[in-house]
Amino acid sequence: MKLSVSILNIDYKNIEKNLNDIIDDIDYVHLDVMDGVFVKNLSFGPALIKSIRPLTEKTFDTHLMIINPEKYIKDYVDAGSNIITFHVEATGDVLGTINLIKSYNVKAGLSIKPNTEVNAIKEFLPYLDMVLIMSVEPGFGGQKFMENSIAKAKELQELKKKNNYHYEVNIDGGINNETIKKVKDYLDVCVVGSYIVSDKNPKEKIELIRNA
Repeated sequence: MKLSVSILNIDYKNIEKNLNDIIDDIDYVHLDVMDGVFVKNLSFGPALIKSIRPLTEKTFDTHLMIINPEKYIKDYVDAGSNIITFHVEATGDVLGTINLIKSYNVKAGLSIKPNTEVNAIKEFLPYLDMVLIMSVEPGFGGQKFMENSIAKAKELQELKKKNNYHYEVNIDGGINNETIKKVKDYLDVCVVGSYIVSDKNPKEKIELIRNA
């Protein structure tokens, strides 16, 4: 299972040092983009992503929690994103947005909020490189893991195997060394944020996740 670490709650005053402290031990850097409209929070945009792109060659896993994401795809491609995930609930042209992302030779992901069922994205699964299950309400870090995400991860893995799809099943929200045990058998990737970046010893927390 790959580990994608969200830097939403990282100490931005020392972002280069804090990122360098963990970069060798993770697979993806998860970048939470929020517009204050689709979710009740603001984070950062392509300028920050572009500024940290020279720090590492690791995969940049960009999660757009914004309305009308199709309008901004090129900005996030140009900033250095390798995977761009958007929400099925955020646009009226899901397939068009997937195809737009792929037209830039970037991987395309689709995310579902906690109250959205897998059935809402079944028609798009053949075209995806990643499916991101939100196991908290998107918008803020440090929330409690929602148990209904477990069945979604299991269903997505079953659909993947049955139909020979190639997407990675990913989960985001409330993941720590205990909650990961509940869902790890159904994941290809997991996003971990506050549990790692807000800790005084992030390497130790990474090891606990890896060994869970």
